[in-house]
Amino acid sequence: MLPLTETLIRASFINATRSERGNVLLPADLDRIPWDRLDFLGWRDRKLTRVGYVVTELDGALVGLIMRESDTRARSRPQCVWCNDVELPNDVVMFSTKRAGDAGRRGDTVGTLVCANFECSRNVRRLPPLAYVGFDRDAARDRRIETLRENVRGFARAIRDGV
Repeated sequence: MLPLTETLIRASFINATRSERGNVLLPADLDRIPWDRLDFLGWRDRKLTRVGYVVTELDGALVGLIMRESDTRARSRPQCVWCNDVELPNDVVMFSTKRAGDAGRRGDTVGTLVCANFECSRNVRRLPPLAYVGFDRDAARDRRIETLRENVRGFARAIRDGV
């Protein structure tokens, strides 16, 4: 992911009002984020603990989403829909987000199970276990990275386009 500025991040939110964009608490130390190891930028609000933010590139433009964590907890350990990691070192929670445009203003939302602190980029970069003799772990990791990117973009597209 290319480095982002505060201005670019704030302008990217497609499911937020102007005042909501202005109230977003950006991640601390934007200049120290390892951009080359991120497939999307995701962070939790430091004050509103049930709120998270995601910014990704979609069709040549930045798309930012404000997401809210659900109050309910799964009875079993869910799998992250974005990184599909079955050996997660972190929690997975249900986030919901308003759709962009009129649908979102009418209250239409979409939910997804995602790593609680958006650790997906780190998770997919771990080498997977050796599945069999001759298994190409590097190629498998590359496929996982690409799948993560596709999953995040697909979710952002659904919010943006209402599909």
